[in-house]
Amino acid sequence: MTDDTTQERLGDDAEAGDDSDDDSVPGPDVGREPAADVPGDVARYDRFQKMDRAEYDRVNEFLRDRTYVTAREWAIARLCVDFRTETGVEMTKIGENLPELVPFMTDTYTPQAVNQARHSFEEKVRQSGATFLYGAMSGFFTAEDLDELMYDVTEIAKFLLEVEGVDLAVEEELETEDQISSVMREVQEASAEVRGEEVKCPECGHVHDPE
Repeated sequence: MTDDTTQERLGDDAEAGDDSDDDSVPGPDVGREPAADVPGDVARYDRFQKMDRAEYDRVNEFLRDRTYVTAREWAIARLCVDFRTETGVEMTKIGENLPELVPFMTDTYTPQAVNQARHSFEEKVRQSGATFLYGAMSGFFTAEDLDELMYDVTEIAKFLLEVEGVDLAVEEELETEDQISSVMREVQEASAEVRGEEVKCPECGHVHDPE
């Protein structure tokens, strides 16, 4: 099944480009045949069914314009969550069945390539998280700026979840947004205390030390 809205948001006017900036290497296990016997859980997997006609380059461009991750990092990170067992992530199963699991991935991957993509995703989340939190804690953004920023990034995150098949009710969306805004306001207030910002009197110019 193909979701027309999803296809449009992925960019109908996007030109297919190369993937030379995709740093989740090593790459696909080129030339290796897909698994002959598809496991039952793989056959039932339908996370990305809304993208059954999407091309990798289009998905990659959409993500590159809005996030720091590539299409393969996104897809494999999702698979690592869904195919996690008590003993770890099923790297081999993910790699051997990648084309069956994700419509826009056309090659199988070695377990090493799957692990590398997962590691790359984790590092990018860590780095972008540190950048965002510094911006929030440094005082660069006002409370209103943070609210607007959080709304924008939450919309992108929710869209990706919806593409993965998550059904978000309106009430749940609003509650989540309120909780996030509340947390970010607390972060900003606590950060101002930690920074010990001085307050300058607008009338006499005297600088008061924070209590």
